Amino acid sequence: MKRALAVLALTAMAAAACSGGGGTGPGVRQDGGSGGKVTIRWSTWGSADDIKLYEEFTQDFEKRHPNIKLKLESVPKYADYHPKLLTQLTSKTAPDVIFVGDDNIGKFVTAGVLTPLNDKLAGPDSKSRPEDFGEGLYGGAKRDGTIYGVPNDTNPEVLWYDKKALQAAGITEDPAALHEAGQWTMAKYLDMNARLKAAGKAGSLFWNWYGSTYSFVGGFGGKVWDGGKFVATTDPKTRQALETLAKGYQDKTFLCVDLLPESDSANTQFVKHKAGFYAGGRWMIDIVKKGGEQDNYDIVPFPSPDGKPMPGAVAASYLALNKDTEHPKEAFTFLTEFVSKEGQLIRLKSGGAVPSVKGAESLVLEGGYPKHAKTFIDVRDTGFANYPEEVAVPGLTFAINEHLLKVWQGKLPFDQGMTELQKLVENHKG
Repeated sequence: MKRALAVLALTAMAAAACSGGGGTGPGVRQDGGSGGKVTIRWSTWGSADDIKLYEEFTQDFEKRHPNIKLKLESVPKYADYHPKLLTQLTSKTAPDVIFVGDDNIGKFVTAGVLTPLNDKLAGPDSKSRPEDFGEGLYGGAKRDGTIYGVPNDTNPEVLWYDKKALQAAGITEDPAALHEAGQWTMAKYLDMNARLKAAGKAGSLFWNWYGSTYSFVGGFGGKVWDGGKFVATTDPKTRQALETLAKGYQDKTFLCVDLLPESDSANTQFVKHKAGFYAGGRWMIDIVKKGGEQDNYDIVPFPSPDGKPMPGAVAASYLALNKDTEHPKEAFTFLTEFVSKEGQLIRLKSGGAVPSVKGAESLVLEGGYPKHAKTFIDVRDTGFANYPEEVAVPGLTFAINEHLLKVWQGKLPFDQGMTELQKLVENHKG
């Protein structure tokens, strides 16, 4: 999850000047009376440097809405953010508008602390309609047809590949060309990984999070959740995928980025042509550009069993309204403009994210890098945020990732690891 959290910390920020009215309630009027300027408090996670990326949106918003002042309350670490927010919600001191991570949104929906958004998004004051976002992106932010959070931006999980590393391993086929020809299969991909390993390189670099793991499972035609049931340990194709991952980690065909030393990080290995593939999002552009040989790199979706396109994982976070906000109209104005086409075109100009809203694709396609940049859009449009069934259970995604890490390291024999994984999920679900 570290990679996912780092991505979200970069792409989920928005800026606001920290000046403005104080107070302890959700929304604060600076003059204390009706008709004055309203301060809308909102929160997210990330560093001060991250916040600076989005100052233009705040300046533009406040210029167009002189009656609204935005006050950002940020928490540096993702791990600290949601516990603090739950405490604030319980004590009725939470901000008016809040970011929620895709692995936490389910618990906030269950707690009943978020405002249903369907009517507001479909209403006359909305700048972002429900249908402006792919159905798969809502994940746990949508339950029984009710929307509780809107995806603010995304990072589809794709495979970056190093042409120089592939060539050094004697691989002449181009993954993106194979994909376009309908021949990008799991068998082809695994063969390339084996040849990279034989050439003294790592085949693939994966972060230990659901995005890489579940996309890999999809490449075998497997399922993780089916009809509300966790089937990863019983579905034959999923077990085959997970066992392939475990064997690959243990013989170093695959490397777990979470476990690599800082002195020889995944980023370093990839730009030095020590690995053929690196699973990641659009945030990888900065990494390969810093390596100085960016034309050696391109992207391709995760392979499928038969070469036909398949859904892939998409990292997401959500913007939601505190159910107890004292200023629902102004708070929603901020939310809908933040996630709108115009808002994302402003916010994401300098970032490494992919817009969640339809119509802002130019941000990804302008500049023509990587060559197959449209792959980001394709995966976004057909992909999925973390499964609603999984994120509805507090801590479950984290527990699954931590358990699988033991399997990847060989600390648990595979069959035992699957048996214990099933029990772990059942215990968390109660």
